[in-house]
Amino acid sequence: MTHCALLFWHCALAALLAGGIAAAQTYPSKPVRFIVAYAPGGGTDVTARPIATRLSERWGQSVFVDNRAGGNGMIGADSVAKSAPDGYTVLVSASSEMSMNVALFSKMPYDPVKNFAPITLVSVSPPLLLVHPSVPVKSTKELIAFAKSRPGELGYASVGIGSPQHFAGELLNLEAKIKMNHIPYKGAAPALIDLLGGHVPVGMIAVVVAIPHIKTGRLRPLAVTTLKRSPSLPDTPAISETIPGFDIGQWFAVWVPAGTPPDIVKKLNADIVSVVQASDYRAMMLEVATEVVGGTPEELRKLQIAEIEKYKRIARAANIKTD
Repeated sequence: MTHCALLFWHCALAALLAGGIAAAQTYPSKPVRFIVAYAPGGGTDVTARPIATRLSERWGQSVFVDNRAGGNGMIGADSVAKSAPDGYTVLVSASSEMSMNVALFSKMPYDPVKNFAPITLVSVSPPLLLVHPSVPVKSTKELIAFAKSRPGELGYASVGIGSPQHFAGELLNLEAKIKMNHIPYKGAAPALIDLLGGHVPVGMIAVVVAIPHIKTGRLRPLAVTTLKRSPSLPDTPAISETIPGFDIGQWFAVWVPAGTPPDIVKKLNADIVSVVQASDYRAMMLEVATEVVGGTPEELRKLQIAEIEKYKRIARAANIKTD
């Protein structure tokens, strides 16, 4: 390469870097859109809206939530993957569209690793293993023994095929060497109706929807499926206390399209982590049985890759398929 050509490329690179820094210094200079790949009122939506409100106040720019439901979260996620990498279109995701779907679908419209830059893990919500009071067990250990004495007889309810609750149930089958039959429902409400009625003996249900029925004694909690106990049910053990390393959780995180300038990624991370780690946001999430985390982009990427591999392993072993 000639001296003149080399000088040209150095100048071009310097201009590109200067442009990125300038963009970050003025960011955001217009409204920012948070894409939520689910309907209003769900866990991802409840996670995103308070963050959007607080960032609007902090930035003096409108931050609004755009719900794009469908395709197990892939429609909304794909719209972000194909948007301009300028920080003005942000994905607030559940774990499904960024990890679980890789294990469930042979083809996806985007690559959740290559097409996204991580910002931060926001929070984690545990599925809950629970039983109808007619089932004579009060712990995970007792349920395992009960299931082994009745192979293939027990059914467990979840909110659908490929959900975190489904994966938790199948991981329990695998790790405990038992056979409970998966009974998928279209959401928590119909699953709870049959569980409360005793039509299905065991459930894997989100903590927040189960708590009212636990308080009345209509359902009996056995364990949460995350590695640690939930602050919302501190007296309820984690399955990991019986099966070491057991860990299935529904997590929520923030992403931008790959290629977003590093300074914008850095600002988004700093401001969102500051928002979610504030006491008012933590208290709000605790009310819906969700534990706030916050962290670096590198930590989120590491979690994502580990989760993809974990769900691939479980899906292969349990023959979980959606297509």
